[in-house]
Amino acid sequence: MRQNGADSQHANITLLSIPGLSIKLDRTEDFIQLKATGGLRKACTPFLNRINERLKEEKPALVTDEQVIASTWLPPIPSKAFKRLLMAETQIALGRYVPETVSFEITRNCKCNCEHCVVSGGEGDLDIKTMKRAIDDVLDMGAMVIVFTEGDPMLREDIYELIDYVDKERAIVNMYTPGTEMTPDNAQRLKKAGLHNLLVSIYSTDPEKHDAVRRLDGAFDMATGAIRTGLEAGLLVTMATHVSPRNIKELPAMYEFAKELGVHEFSLWESVPKKKGDAIITEVDRGTVLDMYQRVNSTKGGPRIFSNSYFEGEMLGCMAGQRWLHVCVDGSVKPCPYIPFSYGNIQDSSMQDIWSKIRKDKTFRGQRSTCLMQETEYLKLVDRIPEGASKPYARELLKG
Repeated sequence: MRQNGADSQHANITLLSIPGLSIKLDRTEDFIQLKATGGLRKACTPFLNRINERLKEEKPALVTDEQVIASTWLPPIPSKAFKRLLMAETQIALGRYVPETVSFEITRNCKCNCEHCVVSGGEGDLDIKTMKRAIDDVLDMGAMVIVFTEGDPMLREDIYELIDYVDKERAIVNMYTPGTEMTPDNAQRLKKAGLHNLLVSIYSTDPEKHDAVRRLDGAFDMATGAIRTGLEAGLLVTMATHVSPRNIKELPAMYEFAKELGVHEFSLWESVPKKKGDAIITEVDRGTVLDMYQRVNSTKGGPRIFSNSYFEGEMLGCMAGQRWLHVCVDGSVKPCPYIPFSYGNIQDSSMQDIWSKIRKDKTFRGQRSTCLMQETEYLKLVDRIPEGASKPYARELLKG
């Protein structure tokens, strides 16, 4: 990856040094690459090769004299949080999986009423003491990406305290919001608290279509206003969308809109069915997304594209229960936001015990290139959840 104006003093920085392994950042005037030495070098070589390939072939989200942000979904290079990513991937290569990304539903409150919302059933939100304990637990387990999401985190009064609480030397903090509550003052408070990346979803360049998804009049104007306000506050900002058979043809226009807004990244997430029979993105559609991903990211100018079709497909495989944990607003824990099964609750079990329980489920062994919720056989299991049962549903209640 070419580094325009990069300072040569950053060349050959040691990112990780443990017995048997040293990983250095080789930063020259034109490129940065990661190089490993030591007895454990072979274990982490596949991951380093994938990172280096991306650094060489793709434009980053942002480059400063101090750091390279390859993607808003990765810690900056170099940083202590990125060092933790390297450590985690080394552990994973040795068969010891680490929940690198942990997402938290922190409130049910939201002015939108989206059909695709995955917020869990029940009532009430977790108290801040329980939230902080869970954050400490996952950081101790190796997490380096903390995500606050559903419904609208901006409607939780202590969101700034929660963002501030996360140790920024151990993890970056990303936050999703529909943008209904963003003001210049709020954006500055997010910046001061240490938010790494603000994510705002846009579902169409047509305001009426976006508002229809959000089921809220004026949602499009509020979302685009939130993006502009975040950028003015100096935040990293991502425009996100769900890719479905219904909007696949709109993606080029949406990218141009993201470019016009000036965001750092356009984040594409495959839509996920909730039950058997729901529309699933086709292989042809996925190919369209990947072609766009490769074309845009190899072209100068404009925001880069993040695509889970690549990141969780060709690069790492599905992260659910392997590199990802999701904490629901009621405290139940799932392997990812989309799987409707709980493996425990942080109010009465430790996060480590819940993670161990997930790792014992053979479903989450081996690498798969598609989301479990897009697989017919797994959706048959989902269909066995009793009608009317609250979700997430305890996985242990279904045999097999």
